[in-house]
Amino acid sequence: MNRELPAAVARAKAAFLCACTLDVAVRKPGNVSLQSGGHRMRAAMFTDSAAAAAGPLFAPGAGVGERIEAAVAASWSVAHCNTNLGILLLCAPVAVAVEQRPDAATPAALQQAIGEVLSGLSLADAEHAYRAIARANPGGLGDAPAEDVRAAPSIDLRAAMALSAGHDLIARQYRDGYADVFGVALPALGPGFACPSGAGCGSPDAGTTAAVQRLYIALLGSFADSHIVRKHGDAVAQTVMAAAHAWRGAEGVDDEPAWAAWDESLKARGINPGTSADLTVVTLMIAGLAPRWHGT
Repeated sequence: MNRELPAAVARAKAAFLCACTLDVAVRKPGNVSLQSGGHRMRAAMFTDSAAAAAGPLFAPGAGVGERIEAAVAASWSVAHCNTNLGILLLCAPVAVAVEQRPDAATPAALQQAIGEVLSGLSLADAEHAYRAIARANPGGLGDAPAEDVRAAPSIDLRAAMALSAGHDLIARQYRDGYADVFGVALPALGPGFACPSGAGCGSPDAGTTAAVQRLYIALLGSFADSHIVRKHGDAVAQTVMAAAHAWRGAEGVDDEPAWAAWDESLKARGINPGTSADLTVVTLMIAGLAPRWHGT
């Protein structure tokens, strides 16, 4: 066994859990947080789901699709609804990449490792993922004239994702090798960001809070959120994207009453930028590997 493997996998698992904790510890307009529930969900449902999913997501030797299906099942066992399908779709290839390339010591090396995982996805991965998506049943996701998730797949998982990549940001990461994560999202955090450990995840300091919100705004202001498009249409998604763009460059937004007001306004209208949140989580997970990139 590669001597680096256990430590690399343990670090990635801790980074996943911390990223999921930060996801609800920091107020992100339209998303469920400790400060504000919404969409008939509470923050504890997300942290409980993450804790349940972590085991199968990092099951040694398991494939991407197998991890997705088992982690979704584990999440449902505690939350009884879909809390993290998009997160698991994005984080499973990262988990496999870390296991296969524990020596990946730079962001570029990790992105290459993820690309290798995506290139190796199989029909079996698609079968597992289709069942997971059908079970989670997120509004509109998986409905397609070809490769509908309620039918058996005829192509591998990456090829299936490529069919949806034009209108779904998660599928686009599969097609494009996580180009948006490494090219847009990770730079938004800045080189000095390091995912906190232990209690710092649940009670982030002002700097961590600002970094997470900066990341979220960069994503929400750069792309029409796929979940909003599916539920409310492109015009609403474009409006939310324009509103996010107006917050770019702002720091200390937690002190701004308008930040909380925007959050509550989106929730009152049932608008949930869920895809932007999913991309935030996988980016924070990847950022959690930063100490290894710097040799610390």
